[in-house]
Amino acid sequence: MLKLNAGLSRKVGEPDYGSRGASVNLELEVESNLIHDADGLMDRIRRLFTLARQAVDEELGRAGPPAAPRSGSNGNGQRPATASQVRAIRAIAERLSLDPERVTRDAAGAGLDTLTLRQASQLIDELKRRAGEPAGRGNGDRR
Repeated sequence: MLKLNAGLSRKVGEPDYGSRGASVNLELEVESNLIHDADGLMDRIRRLFTLARQAVDEELGRAGPPAAPRSGSNGNGQRPATASQVRAIRAIAERLSLDPERVTRDAAGAGLDTLTLRQASQLIDELKRRAGEPAGRGNGDRR
C-alpha cells in the first residue's frame, strides 16, 4: 500500500486587522500498483486535493462563532481584539518606550485584555503614526 498525504491551509483577511484561517490534512492509502500507473496516481492525488480544497472552502464560507466576551469585558457584544493585535500594540508601544497597558487605557479607556477589534485597530494606527510608520494595512509590514 502507498500513502498519499495532502494538506491545504488558507487564511482570509477580515476588517480591522482580523483574519480567519482553516487547514486540513488528509491521508489516503492506495493500491501499490498505482506506482506504475502515473495517470491513475495523479487522478487520486487530484481528487485528494479537491477534497481538501472543498473542506477548507466550506469552513471559511461559514460565519465564525460569535466571539465570547473576555473576562472584564463591558458586555457590548463587539468582537474582542485578536491576539495578533494585542502583540502588535505591545511591540510598537515597547519600541516607543511606552507602557502598553497605560497607552491602551489612555487611548481607549480599556485594558489590553478588554479592547475591541476596532479599538485595537485604531490604537495600532495611532502607535504607528507616533513611531513614524505608515498606518493601516497594505504598508508591507506584515508582522
